[in-house]
Amino acid sequence: MEKIGKKFLPIGTVVMLKGGKKRVMITGFCATERKDRTKMWDYSGCMYPEGFLSSTQTCLFNHEQIEKIYHLGLADDDEERKFKKNLDELIKKSKEIMKKSTDNNDK
Repeated sequence: MEKIGKKFLPIGTVVMLKGGKKRVMITGFCATERKDRTKMWDYSGCMYPEGFLSSTQTCLFNHEQIEKIYHLGLADDDEERKFKKNLDELIKKSKEIMKKSTDNNDK
């Protein structure tokens, strides 16, 4: 088992969420709900080992909700490192846009 460390575990990582009974495999990052575009979740995932069955069974969760890591996805890879750098920049920009949107709605 890997320790839960720095944010954004690689795609393919299999985790157990706090209070969960079924493992989840990370399939994406920075997801929003259709109903509420103002909240961004760290990860999207699907049940493991079943995989993606339908969009109604996609799981959205944040890093701090992870209790245990069972398998770490491909992490030591040039593409992964470049992607993480781009992801960090995207998150900063998205948070700024979401904050502006929220501030404008409060007026």
